[in-house]
Amino acid sequence: MHQLTLAEIARGLAEKKFSSEELTKTLLARIALLDPQLNSFISLTEDLALQQAKAADARRANGESGALLGAPIAHKDLFCTQGIRTSCGSKMLDNFKAPYDATVVAKLAAAGTVTLGKTNMDEFAMGSANESSYYGPVKNPWNLEHVPGGSSGGSAAAVAARLLPAATGTDTGGSIRQPAALTNLTGLKPTYGRVSRWGMIAYASSLDQGGPMARTAEDCAILLQGMAGFDPNDSTSIDEPVPDYSASLNGSLQGLRIGVPKEYFSAGLDPRIAELIHNSVKELEKLGAVIKEISLPNMQHAIPAYYVIAPAEASSNLSRFDGVRFGHRCENPKDLIDLYKRSRGEGFGPEVQRRIMVGAYALSAGYYDAYYLKAQKIRRLIKNDFMAAFNEVDIILGPTTPNPAWKLGAKNSDPVAAYLEDVYTITANLAGLPGLSMPAGFVDGLPVGVQLLAPYFQEGRLLNVAHQYQLHTDWHTRTPTGF
Repeated sequence: MHQLTLAEIARGLAEKKFSSEELTKTLLARIALLDPQLNSFISLTEDLALQQAKAADARRANGESGALLGAPIAHKDLFCTQGIRTSCGSKMLDNFKAPYDATVVAKLAAAGTVTLGKTNMDEFAMGSANESSYYGPVKNPWNLEHVPGGSSGGSAAAVAARLLPAATGTDTGGSIRQPAALTNLTGLKPTYGRVSRWGMIAYASSLDQGGPMARTAEDCAILLQGMAGFDPNDSTSIDEPVPDYSASLNGSLQGLRIGVPKEYFSAGLDPRIAELIHNSVKELEKLGAVIKEISLPNMQHAIPAYYVIAPAEASSNLSRFDGVRFGHRCENPKDLIDLYKRSRGEGFGPEVQRRIMVGAYALSAGYYDAYYLKAQKIRRLIKNDFMAAFNEVDIILGPTTPNPAWKLGAKNSDPVAAYLEDVYTITANLAGLPGLSMPAGFVDGLPVGVQLLAPYFQEGRLLNVAHQYQLHTDWHTRTPTGF
């Protein structure tokens, strides 16, 4: 049963081939057996899962149906879940139990999903390797000596290792798409505002977006259907009708205009990945797509702009973790200043402290105009590049990452080298666009992803292209050895 996709689980449950309770018990046993190798979970919620599975079976017995009714998933550990530890991968929140459910958690629970647990992640979603977690690094199931990508690395590793069919992730600069690429999954970052951020603990509020991670585009469509929609609790949520994502999967690609930016194929891209991307382009051409070279001239400024804006917002968002109201508090503080200093110094790891310091510097009185304001102007130029490109093409295609997964610890002494791994993904966050990564092949036995970007609220188009590609390729069906 662990090899079934979400779509296959929905059919199996509808045809009474197995119950949600049977499936849940099977997957919980598999997690107990295999996750010690991966470290992909922070918390398991066995009692809740079995309770939800029994409730889902009862709802089906009463005539209810639904693609997610009885489907097992896990949540990245920054979605608040009532009464369950929500840690953000940090010592700061190791003892925090959320008093309410995030909107995404509540919506998926109402649809009948079964929550198996909370997945490991880079601390406060800051990282591209899932090595900054207080609970230890996550291992890539394709090679346990390599990183799974981050910050949604726990969700990615768990789904890739067939511990469960799908999971939620969040994407601030590529944190769904990059780990999806490095673990052979399909991962979708929706348009900013498409999925509610209420109850999703913030890193950078203008960039964060929740989304689905699964093995296929069809499964991402099913999970996104349950996640998307307007939320009055979230001031950045957009009141836009949610289409039937599954209904658009089978549309023809005949005449679809695909833009390939020339800037993507620079010296920083592994030539073997470039070859796999070109192979993907040829496959889509066979399906009727029309390929056109385009230009995104301001892409070169994306990383410096992002690494000013994101830390600036993080320094503001993380100021609430001060040892006073919730989270880690130091022992026997001498006074309030000592409480703040030691609680934050002990509670936050090195990468989080680094980004808070960078952000506080960029927002300081003498440097706001020189750094933060200038980065926001560059952000606008990047958005304008995309708007101009989408006047010529329907979607944009390129690599998700410049390299395959690197070895654990290989970039720990050089944070900038890790930041450069986000070069292809962060532009979508700066512009608020939807983006998807899908499996496109292997380099040295490690997975490679191809990224698709589309205009605002065109997630259905991305899922359609990915689904059609997956009907004619088998990369997404490959399973890591031992799992």
